[in-house]
Formats: sequence, C-alpha cells, structure tokens
Amino acid sequence: MKVGLSTYSLSRAVADGEMTFLDTVKWIADNGGEHVEISSGKINLTEEPALVEAIRKQADVSGIDVSDYAIGAQFVQPDEASYEAEIARVMKHVDVAHALGVKLMRHDVASRPIPDATLVNFIADLPKLAEACRRIADYAAQYGITTSVENHGYYIQHSDRVQALVHAVGRDNYRTTLDIGNFMCADEDSVVATRKNLPIASMVHIKDFYLRPFHQNPGEGWFRTAGGNYLRGAIVGQGDIDIRTVLKAIKDSGYDGYLSIEFEGKESCTYGSKVGMENVRRLWDEV
Repeated sequence: MKVGLSTYSLSRAVADGEMTFLDTVKWIADNGGEHVEISSGKINLTEEPALVEAIRKQADVSGIDVSDYAIGAQFVQPDEASYEAEIARVMKHVDVAHALGVKLMRHDVASRPIPDATLVNFIADLPKLAEACRRIADYAAQYGITTSVENHGYYIQHSDRVQALVHAVGRDNYRTTLDIGNFMCADEDSVVATRKNLPIASMVHIKDFYLRPFHQNPGEGWFRTAGGNYLRGAIVGQGDIDIRTVLKAIKDSGYDGYLSIEFEGKESCTYGSKVGMENVRRLWDEV
C-alpha cells in the first residue's frame, strides 16, 4: 500500500500561481507522498508531450510512482458523431497514460443534472455507456492499462450503478476508482458503499466531508447532495466520514494498491493535503 496525492488537491495553488503543475509532483514527494495521481484539470496533456515527459522524469528524480491518470469524459451525447468523437478523444488520453508509464487510468463516463440523474435514465443509457467503456478498455489493454469509472458526478455515483456498469462492460481491465467520499453525494453511507465496491476497485481515493441534513442549511460554502443534504470538503480524518472503519474495511479486504488523497476543504490546499496524507498513514497503521 502506498499513500499519495492527486494533483487535483493542489489545483488551487496552481491556479493562484503559487506553483506550476510540475512543482506539484516535487511537492508531493517532499511532503511524504509515495505516489502522484495525475489529474491535469484544464491542461490538455494530449497537446503537451514535453510536459508528460517532464512529469515522468520529475517523479523518477523525486523517487515516487506516477500511479494513475484521471480525466473527464461524457458519453451521453446528442448524436452518434459526437459519441464517436468522445470515444476517440479518450483513446488519445490512453496514449498519454502509456507515455506517463501508468497502468491505471480513470475516465469519467457520464453526468446529468440532478433532476435527470434518475435510475430510469441510467438503465436506458447503460448499453451505450458500457459500449464506450468496453472499446476504451480494449484499446488500453495493448498497454497493460486498467481503465476505471469513478463514483462521480451524481449520475453514476451510487455503488449499485457503478457495479452495474463494470459488470456490463465485462472486461478484466475495467474496474472502479473507488472514492470513499463521493458516495455521500448520492446520500450513501461511505462505510457500507466502500465495502460493497472494494471487490471491483483498481484504485482508492480517500477524501472527507462535513455533512449536515437538508433541513439545517449551514450557509455559504456548502453544496447539496442528490437528496438535498449539505456537504463541505474537510481534511481527511477531521470530517464526518468514519475514516477508521473505512480504512479497516480496505485493509481487511486485502487491497494493497494506491491510496490517493483528494483534498477539497477550505483550508490552504498545501496544509490540508499534507495533514490528510499524514492522517491516512497514521490511521492505516492504527487499524
């Protein structure tokens, strides 16, 4: 098991000009991370081959793994041409994952606004979503890469929907990036949902949230779950997720891959990321 950080956690510092994207790799290593997960945000790495190589070299120099490459994707499209174009675009990012030297890649699958993120729509969309993911997984297989869906974006956030998609794709190299916090966005208990989906996990994201019920509006700085409850990002280990029980479930399952911390809190992203990594390492040893 290796504890590390998604570059997403430091995106605020990059946006504010406090560090470059390449600096994030060195920062993670300098602050105790054992791997870096590449989430490039607004940087299109298919157009930045020099940066891809620089990331790989910086990780080597810093002595950490490049664990995973994560991108967005949307296979709910208005027409067949757009659908095919999106599949082709994601395949180009598979080439980036190979250039980075990773064996894990997460691409999103679909999102819909909350009123449309219904089970009925999911069942109707599932065949086309599975076809897209299957074709991309087959393309990634030539590189020995396992692709995955994250429980992400309201529409495919429920543990059962993730399981249904992975089963429908039916490829050994297609699994899930299991985010313990994102289940809360679909009003699922993190402990229960994590235990359900651990058998199909290729990667685990560790994040934390503060939770308040729908009838207790806490004011500015919070966002709503699918069911109308309130969430706010927290430093891992300081929010309302039972992190100890979640980590024990992960440990007891035999999972021995990467744990990637994602920080979304209001504190400084460097402070929140560093404390989060320290907490996960300490709590992992305690459980």
